[in-house]
Amino acid sequence: METDGFVRKRRMTAETTGNDPGVAGASAGAEVRWLGGRFWGVSESIVGSLTPRIGGETELQTADLIRSACDAQTEDSEPDYEGLPQGASTGTHMLAGAVAGIMEHCLMFPIDCVKTRMQSLQPDPAARYRNVMDALRRIIATEGVWRPMRGLNATAVGAGPAHALYFASYEKLKKTLSDLIHPGANSHLANGAAGCVATLLHDAAMNPAEVVKQRMQMYNSPYRGVLDCVRAIWQKEGPAAFYRSYTTQLTMNVPFQALHFMTYEYLQELLNPHRQYNPSSHMFSGALAGAIAAAATTPLDVCKTLLNTQESLTIGSQSSGQGSSQGAHRQISGLAHAFRTVYRLGGLQGFFKGVQARVIYQMPSTAISWSVYEFFKYGLTKHQHKRRTQHMEAEL
Repeated sequence: METDGFVRKRRMTAETTGNDPGVAGASAGAEVRWLGGRFWGVSESIVGSLTPRIGGETELQTADLIRSACDAQTEDSEPDYEGLPQGASTGTHMLAGAVAGIMEHCLMFPIDCVKTRMQSLQPDPAARYRNVMDALRRIIATEGVWRPMRGLNATAVGAGPAHALYFASYEKLKKTLSDLIHPGANSHLANGAAGCVATLLHDAAMNPAEVVKQRMQMYNSPYRGVLDCVRAIWQKEGPAAFYRSYTTQLTMNVPFQALHFMTYEYLQELLNPHRQYNPSSHMFSGALAGAIAAAATTPLDVCKTLLNTQESLTIGSQSSGQGSSQGAHRQISGLAHAFRTVYRLGGLQGFFKGVQARVIYQMPSTAISWSVYEFFKYGLTKHQHKRRTQHMEAEL
């Protein structure tokens, strides 16, 4: 009944969201699961009615007691869904993380495009925007409705494996470190450390996709498509260009993810102390944690964008300012070089260019990511409990 109520609630929510393809897909999946559950329940009742009742009153009482024990065990272990379900493979959780990551990046990609442009240090006069909505409106009006989605395929290809490694390693390390640091309880230190290590794996897989994506998002991008961009970068700048911003990405994402995970877990302790499946608490905690972490790490994100895009106007201004003796050096390399360039061209305010777009992007992005991932964990655990209960009842 509890599962049916949850699925029914998901269906009602999906029916009110219009024609959004992501929500429509979730609604269709919920309907399939609901129909499957109803079919399975009817099948069980038919099989139960056809099963001969063997034994006397004592055996029936014993069966009832065992069934009650199974139900009690299921109810007692219900809050344990927050941990990885026993018997579930790491590949299953990598799949859940990959789906969450792809949905997060794809749904919020237009805002990510605006963020990249607003972080430009010396944008083209036609690419100067007052705010996020003004940017979206002008991009669509002057460059086409699909222009904010340019580079989406590169992001989807990178986000899948990156988030698979990200969530699987975080869950495994969080449990292992928590048992070592604070056995039987949640440890903020373990959450932060697990988030940092997970970030190393995530960024190693995602960094090349970030480079391609951001170059295609820039105004007047010269690349015809993803493959053309990859080919041009490889031929003109070499393979190292795909990881030029890796150290900056880590410098930004390690504190970002540590702050993100610690804030999320802290809010979960306040809003969801029993760690049950609660979509509203997961969504709110993820959104607030993402906003705080995004605002705090915006200066590093500006430097990362500069290293990834290698803006031609910025490099040209830098070369003319340095004189002909250093004009041959036409690439910005390293975090220190990026910091100096941002400060020289934009001052302290330059480090917070696009902070509004970054926060607006990260809030729903992390809310979507956590909601989708927690939903997958909930579904996996409920499925495992149901199979265990059916197995124990079958042994009767």
